Amino acid sequence: MSEIIKLSTLNKTWLLDLDGTIVKHNGYKTDGHDTLLDGAKEFLDSIPNEDMIIFITSRTEEYSGQTEDFLRKNEIRFDHIIFGAPYGERILINDKKASGLPTAVAINTERNTFSPIRFEIDKSL
Repeated sequence: MSEIIKLSTLNKTWLLDLDGTIVKHNGYKTDGHDTLLDGAKEFLDSIPNEDMIIFITSRTEEYSGQTEDFLRKNEIRFDHIIFGAPYGERILINDKKASGLPTAVAINTERNTFSPIRFEIDKSL
């Protein structure tokens, strides 16, 4: 992705799929462990500490301990993980600020290839 996403100075909530987006899809099953995709750690580290990170996964609660241990071992910060999400589309609906600022952004990436998401803070938003 070469487009730069312009974001406001407000704190953000990052909703991120886990398998195929941040880690190898189903690697925890096929390889017996998770593997971070190239560039994912650097991107996650670039998210400001004031922002909230929520991972969403179709993994069942059975894998919660293994998943959280992997993230902590690799120093991946997160605030929440939603386990057991359906395999289908994830739909985010949010209102615009009174100023007109859109408060929802959606990005689709290719599976098992971390797409560098470039963003910059635009103080005029």
